[in-house]
Amino acid sequence: MKHGKKYLNALGQVDRTALYSVGEAVDQVKSLATAKFDETVELAVRLGVDPRKAEQIVRGTLTLPAGTGKTNRVAVFAAGEPAQAAREAGADVVGADDLVARVREGFLDFDIAIATPDLMGQVGALGRVLGPRGLMPNPKTGTVTMDVARAVTEFKGGRVEYRTDKVGNVQLRVGKVSFSRDDLMRNVHAVIDELVRVKPASAKGRYLVSITLASTMGPGVKVDPTRARDVEEALAGA
Repeated sequence: MKHGKKYLNALGQVDRTALYSVGEAVDQVKSLATAKFDETVELAVRLGVDPRKAEQIVRGTLTLPAGTGKTNRVAVFAAGEPAQAAREAGADVVGADDLVARVREGFLDFDIAIATPDLMGQVGALGRVLGPRGLMPNPKTGTVTMDVARAVTEFKGGRVEYRTDKVGNVQLRVGKVSFSRDDLMRNVHAVIDELVRVKPASAKGRYLVSITLASTMGPGVKVDPTRARDVEEALAGA
């Protein structure tokens, strides 16, 4: 991939061999963001798991303390009272058979899909469409539920899904460059703490293998995994 002059200039300001505390990494990422738009800040964590083993797949949801800086578009597969509750909670698209048909025909203008259990038989048939995009509702992530109003509110307000990819990486949006230093650090720590909390019992050896923080157009800054959970140290430099 060919990068522009701004990226290469920013890359030249990063010590690619250094491991930083979360606070130091946030400072670097904020200072190196040069785009004219408010860049998204993403966290990538390489976990010491084997995703080929079902019991070592790490997935779930968490609410970021400072939100993500983005309002998710939420689609809800529901009928009757749950459908009305979803609309009242602010869902962007709500439907049952009609929504299933729209998605089958190519409609994918949403970031999160929620479904009531009774409609999962129909939604499951959309696996080839929703699955590869990470949009398939799943009870483990709270997106298959009868309490659709609560789910809509949470995902609109900063709740995010996470899942290891085929090589054990988890990548999440943790805010915007415009966020304060403290807010970005709190979001990063929330993700790290959550990943440690759900560590598979069968995972052996080093669990937090590597951690990288970067903005949309900026270079990655490496975080020291041994210091990644040190909240007091990070906030002390604020």
